[in-house]
Amino acid sequence: MPINTVISWIIKKRIYQIGLFKTYPIEVQEELLMRMVRAAQYTEWGKLHDFKSINSPEEFRKRFPVQTYEDLLPFIERMKTGKQNILWHNEIKWFAKSSGTTSERSKFIPVSLEALEDCHYKAGKDMVSLYFNNFPDSEVLRGKTLVIAGSKTSINDEEDNYIGDLSAIITDNLPFWVEIRRTPSMHITLMENWEEKIDKIAKQTINEDVRVISGVPSWTLVILKHILEITGKKNIREVWPKIELFMHGGVNFAPYRKQFEKLIPGTMNYLESYNASEGYFGIEDQQNSDDLLLMLDYGIYYEFIPMDKFDKDNLQTIPLSDVKTNVNYALVITTNSGLWRYLIGDTIIFTSTSPYRIKVSGRTKHFINAFGEEVIIDNAENALQKACAETGAIINEFTAGPVYMDENNTGAHEWLIEFEKDPDNFEYFIDVLDNDLRKINSDYDAKRSNDYTLKRPLVHSLPKGVFYRWLKSKNKLGGQYKIPRLVNSRWFIEEIKELLVTV
Repeated sequence: MPINTVISWIIKKRIYQIGLFKTYPIEVQEELLMRMVRAAQYTEWGKLHDFKSINSPEEFRKRFPVQTYEDLLPFIERMKTGKQNILWHNEIKWFAKSSGTTSERSKFIPVSLEALEDCHYKAGKDMVSLYFNNFPDSEVLRGKTLVIAGSKTSINDEEDNYIGDLSAIITDNLPFWVEIRRTPSMHITLMENWEEKIDKIAKQTINEDVRVISGVPSWTLVILKHILEITGKKNIREVWPKIELFMHGGVNFAPYRKQFEKLIPGTMNYLESYNASEGYFGIEDQQNSDDLLLMLDYGIYYEFIPMDKFDKDNLQTIPLSDVKTNVNYALVITTNSGLWRYLIGDTIIFTSTSPYRIKVSGRTKHFINAFGEEVIIDNAENALQKACAETGAIINEFTAGPVYMDENNTGAHEWLIEFEKDPDNFEYFIDVLDNDLRKINSDYDAKRSNDYTLKRPLVHSLPKGVFYRWLKSKNKLGGQYKIPRLVNSRWFIEEIKELLVTV
């Protein structure tokens, strides 16, 4: 039977199921929550909070406060030693190492078998289903998929417990019918030394018929550029003529798009997902739109905190039924891995409520608000995109933080940018960045008025490779580690500037 005929049957079935949660979103979410509560009622957490007596989502939200990672850490630490039936009723033996940023302390997120099956693998199949629904004549499955994953290590051989990047946990447990279409070999995929790993991935895959790439944009670019170095080819299409699709997530793709278009000329499709170590949340389901469909049947129950009411001492949530478009919300999740009312740290904006579609706007901790300007990542990336478009610039990486006021000077924002292609006019680039921020953020505009609180941004063009060197100096090479885009202090700015002295 032709492969596309089989795919067509699978797609139609799943598209119908997606249609159901689009039509009945609240019912699907509430039924999911109550199933998880019932399943976990005899766990240590379920007994502690009397899950047996919870009969509605409203009661659930009132039973205990929103949890941070620090709140759940004592339970997770015991689970890492092999203890079971603590946060979830079934066995937990995988822990996804997560930073999300370059913070010194990693988080270890429990991953259940249900989460792998009902969330992570389901999301992978859904990405294929939604892609084929939009491109029914695609032949991507006739070739190989280059999967750029992390690494894993054993916690306790006796207990068979493991920690690692979520991508490594997923890859290490892939069903055989996925594994035969994946490259490179498992040994190379799960290597811990990223510099050696990049070289081996490039050398093993250059002779494969790669048609799909799956990975984080920043690290994917490193590998693609290395492939061109060792092959002497002008672009990736000369290496993989039938490449068609890049499936990406983890960071906003907009700053990287021009580099990918340059490296892979011709017709190339890009499919974005919103995923984290805690789960998959959204997938791009429409052509010509970067909005993400909120996936409501992945074993994840959602709550939301309006960011204008975000009070760390009193975190009050609203359910999905009460959200509005164009409001910045902190995301709170309950999962079938035992994360109960967990503040994940991401912020989103709804672009539609019928169906529920979202955009990732930033992080609850990643913003600049030293002067009441409340600049979030979404503001910064939109303004940078405009500045690049106006000046022909292409950006590799960037970060920004505040410059504090002193007796003689007003405050400012200081930007460190590593350009792939420099702006035609650097001063004009700064002006466009500043003016666009003023247009899209009224608080920033007010603080910039007459340079009263904030003066014109200070922007520095960094030599190529500086951010990479910083990650390496911290032993943080790999897909799970990301450069903090915005920092509400100067620690990261100062560390990078110290590193520049040695360049």
